[in-house]
Amino acid sequence: MRIALLTDGIYPYVIGGMQKHSFYLAKYFALNKIWVDLYHTANDFTLAARMDCFSEEEKKYINSILIPFPKAGKIPGHYIRESYIYSAAIFEELKKQEQVDFIYVQGFCGMKLLENKSDMKAPIGINFHGLEMFQKTADFKSKLQQYLFIKPVLKSLKSADIVFSLGGKLTEILIKKGIPKDKIVQIPIGIDSGWIRKEEIVNQPKRTFLFIGRYERRKGIEELVTVLKMLADRNDFNFQFIGAIPENNRIVASNINYWGSLSDVEQIKKIVSNADVLVCPSYSEGMPTVILEAMASGLAIIASDVGAVNEEVDAANGMLIEPGNVLQLKTSIEKFITMPHEKLIEMKGHSVEKIKKQFLWDDVIIKTIGEIKL
Repeated sequence: MRIALLTDGIYPYVIGGMQKHSFYLAKYFALNKIWVDLYHTANDFTLAARMDCFSEEEKKYINSILIPFPKAGKIPGHYIRESYIYSAAIFEELKKQEQVDFIYVQGFCGMKLLENKSDMKAPIGINFHGLEMFQKTADFKSKLQQYLFIKPVLKSLKSADIVFSLGGKLTEILIKKGIPKDKIVQIPIGIDSGWIRKEEIVNQPKRTFLFIGRYERRKGIEELVTVLKMLADRNDFNFQFIGAIPENNRIVASNINYWGSLSDVEQIKKIVSNADVLVCPSYSEGMPTVILEAMASGLAIIASDVGAVNEEVDAANGMLIEPGNVLQLKTSIEKFITMPHEKLIEMKGHSVEKIKKQFLWDDVIIKTIGEIKL
């Protein structure tokens, strides 16, 4: 079986949740001896061309096709224009390659292909992950930016043969937008078993919370900062940030630490494993890999009930809040600060068990292959 995997980059050469998903799709297809034509881009072509992120055995099954991502200025809508040009370059290259059995499209990478799908014999599946353009936004500016994506996204979704959903509220969105139920295939994001905590689950001497993510409005960092300022007079918890948080958005306090942007996976794992609770107060998400990594590391979760987050988090391993609700966020953090030791250990254990049962890539890829072959 041969698959064309159309991506806008793979981790670690391009950073992001979709890029990490693309990397693992390629890796686990290859581990299952499925040939993959991997269409991707990167800022550093020399580094990406080496494909050091894959083992030598995996590389035998991966045909790397690097395509430059264009720049179309800064006028509103530039990302859609750039993505369309990029998709056109992918389409031209796709026509030159060996016939495939299935085409897996990540996001906007298949716009040109889906306009010309009659040229392709293989069925086309598309995954728009978070469908953020149909979710709540933090402000009018964000809403306006998301509005520009609605038309091209709907066009691609309705043109594909299969629409992949990560589940939860995302499936509800797809149905509401007119995608037939029998066209939707629900498969979660996966996580590598190497993330699963091997040490005994313990609580930190002082309750420790963690945020991991990019600095962008939809991540709810402003609301989180507001809450932390409200709790500034307490000294019975620690809070840590991983990500490039601007200096003017940082709180100066002895119990709040900013690690900045980190790329060393082992360092990140160490920080995560030394925390108790991950906080993910986003306005919109797909199925955040960072939540799965935290769960596998033995953390409880506070997260907004958006996207497919409710597939990851429930009352057994965390607390779900309304996006943008400062009071709920504050109350949830306070509940975890004062939560009895045994209760927190139990919730953290549920996180690890849920990963083992539902979210390991070994299982996710088998389900993916099964749906593609149908």
